[in-house]
Order: sequence, then C-alpha cells, then structure tokens
Amino acid sequence: MASRSSSSGLAAFNVVALLVLCGCGWPATTEAHTQFGAYNKTCPQAEEIVFREMTAILAKSPDLAGPLLRLFSVDCFVGGCEGSILLNSTANNTAEKDSPLNKGLRGFDVVDSIKAKLEVACPGVVSCSDVLALAARDSVRLTKGPYIPITTGREDGNRSSAADVASNTPKPGATVTDLIALFARFNLTAKDLAVLSGAHTIGKAHCSAFSPRLYNFSNNASSDPTLDANYKATLRGQCKAGDIATLVDLDPSSGTIFDLGYYRDVAASRGLLSTDAALLLDADTRAYVLRQANATATDDFFADFAASFYNMSKIGAITHHKGEIRRQCSVVNPPSASSSATLTTIAAHALLLAISLFTVFALALAL
Repeated sequence: MASRSSSSGLAAFNVVALLVLCGCGWPATTEAHTQFGAYNKTCPQAEEIVFREMTAILAKSPDLAGPLLRLFSVDCFVGGCEGSILLNSTANNTAEKDSPLNKGLRGFDVVDSIKAKLEVACPGVVSCSDVLALAARDSVRLTKGPYIPITTGREDGNRSSAADVASNTPKPGATVTDLIALFARFNLTAKDLAVLSGAHTIGKAHCSAFSPRLYNFSNNASSDPTLDANYKATLRGQCKAGDIATLVDLDPSSGTIFDLGYYRDVAASRGLLSTDAALLLDADTRAYVLRQANATATDDFFADFAASFYNMSKIGAITHHKGEIRRQCSVVNPPSASSSATLTTIAAHALLLAISLFTVFALALAL
C-alpha cells in the first residue's frame, strides 16, 4: 500500500513538473472584463490619439459627429459592441453594413484612419471596437456635450451578418412599445430610450427616413397629422417625394451642438423621425422629453446621457481572448505564420505531456 501511495505521489509530482516545463500552466479561472484605462500600460497614448484625430476630423467635417455616434449604437445593438458593423461583406457573406436597414451609415473611413494611426503607435494593441467607442464618445465631447468616462479593452468579433440586423434594429414605423421592448432586451430602460434618443440633437437623416410622414402616412397618400404644420411645409421644401439623397438636420434649431434642442423640437411636434415623435406616446418617455424641453440647463441631461451611453457601451463586449485585435477594421485577421507556429508548439507540448502521463501511469500500475 505504501509503495502504491508513493507511486501516486510521484505521478502527481510528474504531472505538475510537466505542466511547468511545457509552459501549459493551470486553466484560467477568471475572465478579463473591460476596464477604465485598459491601455495605460500597453498603449498609454491611445485615447489621446483618438481625441486628437477626432478633433482634426470634426474641425474639417463637423457633420461626421452624428454619424459616428449612430455607427457605435448600431454596432452595439447588433451582436454587441464588438466592431462587427465595420466588417466588409465577402463573396460568401453579406455583412451588417450592407443590410438595407443600415443604408446611409457613414464614418467607416474615420474609424479606419484613426486605427491606422494607432497601428503606427502601438501595433496590434487597440481594437477596432474600442476605436469606434472612443470616437463616438469624443463626438459628443467635441460638439459641446459631456465628457463620458468609458471602459476599454474590448476585442473585435469576427462575425457580421446582414441577417442579424432586422431583429435588433428599430424599424422606421416602430411604436414606442416596440422601442421599449427592444431596449429591454439589452437591459436598457424606457428612460435610457428617451436619453439616448437625445443623441439626435446632432446629425442628419436622409429624406427617405421620414418622407412617408410627409407624403404617404399610413399608406394613404396623406401626411402625419401629429407633425407641426409649419415644420411639415419646411420639410416638403427640402425633400420632394421620392428624394433619397438629401440630408436634413435631426435637430433643425442647433444640429451641430449637443444640447437640449432635440427635446424642445420633439415637445413642439417637430421630431423629424416617427421614432422621435413616438416618445410622446408613453408616459415615462413623454415625461422625460417635457422635462428636458423645459430645462434651463443641460446638467441633468448630460449626466443622464453619460450614464446611458456607458450602459450601452457594455452591451455584448468581447474580452478574454474570445475575439481578436483586427489590424484592419474592415476585415478579420488572416492566419499568421506565428499563429501556426504557436499551434504547432502547443500540439508538440500536448503530445509530450500525453506520452509522459501514459508512462507515469503505466509505471504506477506496475508497482
């Protein structure tokens, strides 16, 4: 009995020794999560680079602030905040960006240009999903909105399918009940809906996104009776029937400034999209709209928006090596020679471990 006990102890010792020698280690028991300052050691200048680039980009093209904010929210609601909206379609797959519901999305080139700067500074470190999150955050800050502290450390997903878009995107005619139900699936509340809709204080929409309210409301060739008559006339002057190219400010009073103008417009029946007008049809969202429409300062809205944006930014984030750090945001990383070599080394170590374990247990049984 003593001999068998000694053999079992020897076997356990050999297993531990082999794990140390082959570098396999013990299985990880915890997973990493996004965190504030995730790049402080690996790329300490990352957030500064994004902000510097965004400052230059918006100084030249201020109309890109709204599209970048929209691009990030679209990414988060379809598959999580993992950069899938940035991937191009391939011969065998239609990506999210090419879904009909995502027609008109802009800002992809901005993300690509910022990512290129980060690749020079810190190759292979900062994910595309974090570039998009930070660019959206800075779009708010640079249009006189609040500074929003957000966590980083997201990894990029490698799946993007247009088939996933419809079930995770508000349809043009969505009711407020539909919108609240969609947000609830991501642990966001009716208040979050009202707050995040405030992002429409900057940016533009194509005429095609709201022309049914002007020319074919409820498919009967009439106009939306809830739309302010003077605003309706103005919109008809900007968008003729069938116009799909013209862009119109979501907030006609101050479309390049992150302020309370959006809520004042919605409260006055001048919400551009049907989903904006829908906020007046639920008690909770209506109360929020009216409170901000009558507010004399932006403090409450800015605090609320920072909190809701932060909550949205955590949806479906990929961490702990379950994703990748794309070198180019529009394509997944190709298999590399180093990856193949690493896999070969791991396989060799696993074979060595298996042979050694077999030998150890054979000896133990013989004693």
